[in-house]
Amino acid sequence: MSEISWDDFQKVELRVGTIKAVDAFPEARKPAWKLTVDFGNEVGIRRSSAQVTDRYSAQELLGKQVLAVVNFPPKQIGPFMSECLVTGFVTDDGSVVLAVPDQPVANGLRLA
Repeated sequence: MSEISWDDFQKVELRVGTIKAVDAFPEARKPAWKLTVDFGNEVGIRRSSAQVTDRYSAQELLGKQVLAVVNFPPKQIGPFMSECLVTGFVTDDGSVVLAVPDQPVANGLRLA
């Protein structure tokens, strides 16, 4: 594992947001949801594709707070433009468990 500096870490904008909409993404190569996430006034609304369909239903995701990188450039994923990277942990079976705060916090707060 290579080390990074504190300055490197500070460049990554990891912020909390609340999922406001979950849509099917049938065009995705691997099963995924299209998420619309509210990161508060400073960052605003961003969209992301998340391969979490095997662990989370649309209903479970709606209203859930997630941790995401919001300062990557937009990335085209098939017909969809992803504007942030929702984070999670890849388990032994390849499924993803989302990284979430354990208590509600204000949208847009930055991971410290």
